[in-house]
Amino acid sequence: MPKIKHIAIATQDPDKTAKFYIDVFGMREIAKLDSPNAKGYYLSDGNINLAILDFQNDQVAGAEYGKNYSGIHHIGFEVENLEEVEKKLAEAGSAPRDDINQALGIAMPGAAHANVETKYTGPNGEIVDVSATGWVGTRGFD
Repeated sequence: MPKIKHIAIATQDPDKTAKFYIDVFGMREIAKLDSPNAKGYYLSDGNINLAILDFQNDQVAGAEYGKNYSGIHHIGFEVENLEEVEKKLAEAGSAPRDDINQALGIAMPGAAHANVETKYTGPNGEIVDVSATGWVGTRGFD
């Protein structure tokens, strides 16, 4: 059964946002992100990865959000069978977000990136991503 394992929050102040989730909810910093696409943090409670992202360009953020958007950006599901879920997404009318996937350099033949997954459109226009490998911090801390 697919499980929610990843939630991404877009923010203009990743330090302040990460501090909030660490101080208030006891989330642990798993990694710091500093790339041409996004700066921020990966936090975890040992089960869910919370990405705090300051997007550096509109292409990676998605045209409907842009790099200046702040708020919940996308939700990620870890799945056992990626091909089966991709088929169900297609049957449900969910299209791959090729614009974002290409901007990230994922979902292309031979592409493999740690902690990056394939993005799709949800039924209300939200971004949904699916991963067969999961995210850092979603298997406990040990």
